[in-house]
Amino acid sequence: MSDTVPVDTVDAILDRYHGVEGALLPVLHAIQSAEGYVPPGVVPQIAERLHLSRAEVHGVISYYHHFRDKPAGRVVVQICRAEACQAVGGESFAADAVSALGCDFHQTTSDGALTLEPVYCLGQCACGPAVMINDEVHARMTVDRLGRLVDRARSES
Repeated sequence: MSDTVPVDTVDAILDRYHGVEGALLPVLHAIQSAEGYVPPGVVPQIAERLHLSRAEVHGVISYYHHFRDKPAGRVVVQICRAEACQAVGGESFAADAVSALGCDFHQTTSDGALTLEPVYCLGQCACGPAVMINDEVHARMTVDRLGRLVDRARSES
């Protein structure tokens, strides 16, 4: 994937939301869904079409942890950082996971294989710590189990 999304792709998405009040979030979601991230190069195009400033568009992208401004790895690991998971060892699990995966939060491994992201609730509050690996939620997580699941996801990607 290149560092920019084709102009036609963004135009088609913007056309789909033309005249929709509050279209910025749906537009950003659609671009990220189509391309895997929202490249900084499309910010001016979005801003112009939605009659917003570039700062407003950039501010939304940078505020919401969900949006990425660069491609993610082939495997995306999201570790819950919410209070319920913290109460059952989530802080220790997260530190061990960072070490085991060789990648810190908001980073992608140098080979592009894995991206590690924090999330703030996966809805598994009664059985944390919880993770999501490529959109599949796993609860009662241990570092050993995480390693096996990540290895499986890497082999499938």
